[in-house]
Amino acid sequence: MDRRVFLQKAGMGAMALSLPQLPDGAKTTGMGIVVHSYGMRWNSKTPSSAYPGFTNALDLLDHCHQIGAGGAQVVVSDWTADFAKQVRAKRDKLGLYLEGSIGLPKKAEDVPKFEREVVNAKDAGAQVLRTVCSSGRRYETYHSGEAFQELKKNALASLRLAEPVLQKHKVKLGVENHKDWRAPELAAILQQIGSEWVGVTLDFGNSIALLEDPMDVIKTLVPFVFTTHVKDMAVEEYADGFLLSEVPLGTGILDIPAIIALCKKHNPAVTFNLEMITRDPLEIPCLTDGYWATFADVPGADLARTLRMVRQYKAKAALPRISQLSADNRLAAEEENILACLSYSKNQIELK
Repeated sequence: MDRRVFLQKAGMGAMALSLPQLPDGAKTTGMGIVVHSYGMRWNSKTPSSAYPGFTNALDLLDHCHQIGAGGAQVVVSDWTADFAKQVRAKRDKLGLYLEGSIGLPKKAEDVPKFEREVVNAKDAGAQVLRTVCSSGRRYETYHSGEAFQELKKNALASLRLAEPVLQKHKVKLGVENHKDWRAPELAAILQQIGSEWVGVTLDFGNSIALLEDPMDVIKTLVPFVFTTHVKDMAVEEYADGFLLSEVPLGTGILDIPAIIALCKKHNPAVTFNLEMITRDPLEIPCLTDGYWATFADVPGADLARTLRMVRQYKAKAALPRISQLSADNRLAAEEENILACLSYSKNQIELK
């Protein structure tokens, strides 16, 4: 698919900006890999000699080093103190950076477990953790305004439980815009928390699913950015709305260099983590009644603008679909997509 940029460049690519400050022990500013980029290989139960599965963070770090990535963002749940030390030794040996992905405490009784995971992540070398407030997509999980308000109440409570732990151990937590919060909603939550230790894991493309303009999302959330999920997106119409796919960087509709530059401007220490999920397109059913259950305040103009964008930047070829491929071919597609993105990051946006 030919590159079709619809975001305003506004001269960002020409800015002379500082490179990210590296975590202790890291020797590269290269783009890292989010564990979810390897959704098919992470804890894979599909035997493959060509693409063996990764059983833990050590395997993932080894592979990231082999393919020239700068680091990894990986789930830290249920690590032991000994395993955290093994991860730290591996990270230091390979010269990579490490970030953790962690769940929030839901109630006071969960705080000790959360603190153990924060400590283990820090001991392993992570200075930044990523989290989400909702495991499901907003339009699929919440079916009333009341249900979504309950999520908001619970999210605030969880972040307030987490914040003293983060402050105590001097570890930063980035809340992802995870197809749950629209950008102003997430910004408002962070302002209510009001902590230097709680900010954003800025996903470049998720919020298209919530009928938001990608650059508006970036501009709203970038003042809070600690870390990122870097991706490019492609779109296509379908009967109930539009389809949304992650595609290799530089082949979709996002202006990746402009977004990278804006992130660096606001936080020179920001890390860039690739989340290239190889899967069939997601259905965004924005023309159905059910989709709108939690969007009472979203203007129709946002729907109109999004559908115009979908029509204007429709992929010339059908969006990639992998479910019909053999297991090995799906694994091959996953690896090829990640390698293509790393090549783009080194050659086009000079993350080396």
